[in-house]
Amino acid sequence: MIVLVTGPVRSGKSTHAARVARDFGAPVTHVLTARVDPTDPEMSDRIARHRRDRGGEPAVELWQPDGPDLPGIIGAAAPQTTLLVDSLGTWSAGHLLDLEALAEHDPLAAFARLEALTDPLIGQLRTARANVILVGEEAGWGLVPVTAQGRIFRDHLGRLTRRVGQCAARVELVVAGFALDLRSCGVPVT
Repeated sequence: MIVLVTGPVRSGKSTHAARVARDFGAPVTHVLTARVDPTDPEMSDRIARHRRDRGGEPAVELWQPDGPDLPGIIGAAAPQTTLLVDSLGTWSAGHLLDLEALAEHDPLAAFARLEALTDPLIGQLRTARANVILVGEEAGWGLVPVTAQGRIFRDHLGRLTRRVGQCAARVELVVAGFALDLRSCGVPVT
């Protein structure tokens, strides 16, 4: 089963997603997509807190210089297991950092390269043998970013979250610590 847990920053998405993952009753592997800059003490502290909060559950930490192979990890996951992917935003941001120079000179080409990452991910989600819970940030509820790179990120993440939601059996919106099952009360926009 594919589950998307989405919502704004600090809404409780990760906590709720962890609860959903445990409810499946299968072994949970956390797939962490943030890239770590060892010279950034604030991010290092966030990572340490995240590891502590996980309480010893196994994790695939995708902090690789060339970016995580999220589709490959999902495709290789065994049946009767659960992957908790946290998060689509940090996965996308890492790839966008790789395209920073291109985004400055040719934003449309950078957007197209970023969008090309979506199809392999969606393909693996559609054929996944494991349960996959994905945390995805809602980045488009604010102002239009003033930089091209900010607009690329916002637009890509919105499209990615929408496509993941379309193939998910459950889509849950978390706001202010409360989860709402969007499939039970919403009408999909096609």
